[in-house]
Amino acid sequence: MFKKKTDHPRGSKKLIGAWSLYDWANSVYSLVISSAIFPIYYSQYIFSDTNSVLLFNLNINKDTLISSVSGISFLIIAFLSPLLSGIADYIGNKKIFMKFFVYMGSLSCISLYWFELETIEISLFFYVLALIGYWGSLVYYNSYLTDITFSKQTNSVSARGFAMGYIGSVILLLINLIMINFHETFGFESEIYAMKFSFAIVGVWWLGFSQYSFYHLPRGNKGVKVPKNIIWNGFKELKNVYKIIRSSKRFTRFLLAFFVFSFSLQTVLYIASYFGVNEIDWTGSDQTSGLIISILLIQIVAIGGAYLFTGLAKKFGNILILTFAIFLWGAVCLYAYYINTPNEFYLIAGLVGLLMGGTQPIARATFSLFIPDTKDTTSFFSFYDVTEKIGIVFGMLFYAIAAQVTGSVRFSVIIFMFFFFLGAILLTRVPRIDKNKLA
Repeated sequence: MFKKKTDHPRGSKKLIGAWSLYDWANSVYSLVISSAIFPIYYSQYIFSDTNSVLLFNLNINKDTLISSVSGISFLIIAFLSPLLSGIADYIGNKKIFMKFFVYMGSLSCISLYWFELETIEISLFFYVLALIGYWGSLVYYNSYLTDITFSKQTNSVSARGFAMGYIGSVILLLINLIMINFHETFGFESEIYAMKFSFAIVGVWWLGFSQYSFYHLPRGNKGVKVPKNIIWNGFKELKNVYKIIRSSKRFTRFLLAFFVFSFSLQTVLYIASYFGVNEIDWTGSDQTSGLIISILLIQIVAIGGAYLFTGLAKKFGNILILTFAIFLWGAVCLYAYYINTPNEFYLIAGLVGLLMGGTQPIARATFSLFIPDTKDTTSFFSFYDVTEKIGIVFGMLFYAIAAQVTGSVRFSVIIFMFFFFLGAILLTRVPRIDKNKLA
């Protein structure tokens, strides 16, 4: 309805660079909070003397608690994202919504400094807001990919964004690790306080670097009078996009496959640290250092994986290479079920990093290439986002049940192995993208 305004032409280096830098800004959350320091802080310090907590008159396992709370957060995002995306497309200014989620998420990360067992309710509240802020911002960020690139650039730009995220998050994690290991030098009473301070640094990093992206990304419409029936118009935007998606075999088949392999991938990444804590025999080795090394290994190898698989996709096609990568994910899960030693865990970390780097940018780019020329890019990506979030809730449910019933993370790995294989099979039914479009 409204023509987008931008100071930079589509495909320009400045615009692509500003877009990619947001991955640098926000990926520190996914590494430090979701994967590295916070899980260790949560498992080893918050629950150092107990494996459960009494909450709402229920005795809840610590793993079940964090997975359930995370699942609820994803459901909230899945509900809000499509509606807000439709409204954003209708008024022609998605940057406003992206900023809202970034500010909420980054400030909530800072608030995690006060995460304690004694105040678990309010602590979990800020954990939820940080998670919603991170994932909520991504639907708007991802939707810019179609706006700022031509089709031949999409794969490489998507890979560049993820690579920037991997690099930036590793840099901040290393800074945090130095601060934690030499906490006395930095004036902290113990490594616990250094860990808590690292959560605040994540929020500041995320908030600070995102300002460059906000400055250069398309501005959208300003001064638009918001009508009273804005929510209804938001639903109308979504309905129009849904009709296009529903009538397309390419969209429907891809989203079904994406639902299956994405929830498996995201949940495996989520439980990686918990798997390392509970299932690996660290006798003779330092557990915390081992977990951090494995997480760094995942991120570093992922940089190479992003460019390797993007190059293969350009040569052989997105769908074929994505199918191959998802099949390999299943094979890695099968191997992970049998590992027990730190060295085996490091090997798995390297393989996970390679496949993570290869899968994430190609999946995002593939969906972007399906979208027709339209202003409703955010609404299209909201379906991608909702598929991912509902899938994650599905995966968290499996993990929570396995953790509560068996008391082991290991059993859930086999469940996800089968889903990865199913996802690969479903991908073979998706019509392939013309390779000339990527040339």
